[in-house]
Amino acid sequence: MIIVILGTPGSGKGTQARRLAERGNIIQLSTGDMLRAEVARGSDLGLKVKKIMESGDLVSDDIILDMIAERIGRDDCRNGFILDGFPRTTPQAEALDGMLAERGLTIDHVFELETDDDILVERISGRFTCAACGALYHDRLNPPRVTEVCDECGGATFNRRADDNAETVRQRLLAYHEQTAPVLAYYHDKGALRGIDGMAGIDQVTGQLNEITG
Repeated sequence: MIIVILGTPGSGKGTQARRLAERGNIIQLSTGDMLRAEVARGSDLGLKVKKIMESGDLVSDDIILDMIAERIGRDDCRNGFILDGFPRTTPQAEALDGMLAERGLTIDHVFELETDDDILVERISGRFTCAACGALYHDRLNPPRVTEVCDECGGATFNRRADDNAETVRQRLLAYHEQTAPVLAYYHDKGALRGIDGMAGIDQVTGQLNEITG
């Protein structure tokens, strides 16, 4: 099974992609994580990506598609995979379809987690993580049971992303809508796009996805 899951920053697409992957025994692929992994292992692709990133340029669609093509050719992707947050532009979507077609593959499901921007601003701008184990918290929605102590590992150091503030979050949401709206239209016109209520509880969102994927 091949799934594309799209959604705004803070929509929960990463969480839902992980749950779908675990349930279906398939692999979750985040292009950002894949690029960082290639750089870390010092592969030829990683060295090329590192040079591009250090120069401040964007990694080209061709490089990303080559990376995905190589990754899905590994044995652990034999049962399928989930693309988390990719494609982000119509040319990427078209190139992805072409690359998969060359391998006799097609996308089974494209999901968009539909969310409310105002609520997302609050959700994102209040979040922070444990520096030791990465457990996710929120000032109001999900604080640690004991103030400044991680529920999972007992750590007392927490990190906040510098761009997790209300103004920056609104800019990120605007950029997402401007960039991704054509991609949603592309998949809608192909009859592949399914909207999911991303404002429901985490388990409810998972239930919606499970019901469709079977």
